[in-house]
Amino acid sequence: MLAQVARSAPDFRLKSTKNATSVRDLGKELSLSDYKGKWLVFFFYPLDFTFVCPTEILALSDRYEDFTALGADVVGASCDSVFSHYAWINTPRDKNGISGLKYPLVADYTKEVARAYGVLDEISGVAQRGLFIIDPEGVLRYSTVTADNVGRSVDETLRVLQALQTGGLCAADWKPGKELLKV
Repeated sequence: MLAQVARSAPDFRLKSTKNATSVRDLGKELSLSDYKGKWLVFFFYPLDFTFVCPTEILALSDRYEDFTALGADVVGASCDSVFSHYAWINTPRDKNGISGLKYPLVADYTKEVARAYGVLDEISGVAQRGLFIIDPEGVLRYSTVTADNVGRSVDETLRVLQALQTGGLCAADWKPGKELLKV
């Protein structure tokens, strides 16, 4: 099944860095069903230890409480191994690491989930920069894919999440506190 807005999001069960305090703790599997009942911001990035990726991964982490305040969680994914993720999480920020990350990364080592979400570059074997917002019932409500050289906006992701949570019609550039469209 290929990810499609307004349809059930493709399920996943992937090894993660969740609650890992050592290499021995790695590999707790996370699945889409673990997030039933809450909103999920699920995103793919190309590779660990690259240049644009840590800027957006850390930007999301630095604003993690803004997401949880909205009843949402965040999960990042790439086609790297869970061991690579763990090494990167334990690398200081000033050394191009993502130390202090507040949400888990999952390892789509087989590339099946990246393929299901339509972000796998089949030639390079690397995931493109894709971001998906999934509602509490597991329905995909938002999808965007950007060029690898352009990082995503946390403010825009939060704005879209808030707009989706209204359940109403939100005009262009709608922001919380603005009126919804009346038809």
